[in-house]
Amino acid sequence: MTAKRVHIKIFDTTLRDGEQSPGCTMNQQEKLRLAVQLDRLGVDVIEAGFPIASDGDFESVKAIAIAVRRPIIAALARACQPDIERAWEALKHAAQPRIHIVLATSDIHLKYKLRITRDQCVEQARKSVRFAKSLCDDVEFSSEDATRTDPDFLCHVLDAVVEVGATTLNIADTVGYTVPAEFGDLITTIRQQVKGIENVTVSAHCHNDLGLAVANALAAVAAGARQVECTINGIGERAGNASLEEIVMAMRVRPDQYAYETGIVGDQIFAASQMLSEITGVPVQPNKAIIGRNAFAHEAGIHQDGVLKNPLTYEIMTPQSVGVPDSTLVLGKHSGRHALSIRCEQLGYQFDRSGLDDIYRRFLRLADNIKHVEDHHLFELIARQSGRL
Repeated sequence: MTAKRVHIKIFDTTLRDGEQSPGCTMNQQEKLRLAVQLDRLGVDVIEAGFPIASDGDFESVKAIAIAVRRPIIAALARACQPDIERAWEALKHAAQPRIHIVLATSDIHLKYKLRITRDQCVEQARKSVRFAKSLCDDVEFSSEDATRTDPDFLCHVLDAVVEVGATTLNIADTVGYTVPAEFGDLITTIRQQVKGIENVTVSAHCHNDLGLAVANALAAVAAGARQVECTINGIGERAGNASLEEIVMAMRVRPDQYAYETGIVGDQIFAASQMLSEITGVPVQPNKAIIGRNAFAHEAGIHQDGVLKNPLTYEIMTPQSVGVPDSTLVLGKHSGRHALSIRCEQLGYQFDRSGLDDIYRRFLRLADNIKHVEDHHLFELIARQSGRL
């Protein structure tokens, strides 16, 4: 009998942390439209915004809280009463509201940004979570810059917020500083040392400054984190956040390494990616894993021949599993006869060996001068080969 896989909650922060990416701001209608798609996608938590930041963000969170009923709807607040009150005012009509409190804990943030002592940090964390808990049953506490925080002090802060009712502890690699083994060890330490940890969810929020956000998030999950915070297309401040689609598909493609499951509806991934790109006007880089234009595109002749014979030769997942219509064979100077022959047949033309060789020679000469050979180029080559031009 197959053992039941552990469920990992997907906390999507595209509408909050993702929106903080330069050029990615969204208005209320756009946020609501994307929130509906995130609901279709099956995320467990939608972080809808930061209500104290502006009237527009407040109204967006409120509209999403009213309209989107299945997932938990979270709103961010700093560890102070006005922020928390504003977050609750926006969230109070949600079916499943969550107040998300953030407070920095690293010495560099305490000294230079907040200008408070460690003792003051602990008291502020405790006081803010206690107040939030008086308004809302579900309270998440995020330790900002946790990966540059003294581990013993971090556990002391987490002890304090669990004692007053925090239900989720988010360990934030705010500046993308950590590496997978180190982050996994930190999660293990927290699970071993924090009192009452068995009654709360440990979460991981990773940034991509060293290109390790997804690897760090997966290391956290392997060490016992049961929620990951991520964004569509990996958008976010600076180099971005851990990419939702990469985390989810790593688990699905490698269940031998990651014995976990999520509630994500795979065939909605590409639609969410495309919608975000259309709303923000920020294109997805072509070589982006899972949803980039080249993720299921093949130009090299050896690869094309393999994929035509069996897609598993060069594709570790099907395009349809993430909502991409199909693989594409890109015709260029690296393409082989097999791919050219298949494309010609798809356009309605079949050639014997000699005719295909002639077309292929013409094709290579053209491909040496242009990046991609499109269908209209092929029609011209076919016309020349048949003597019509």
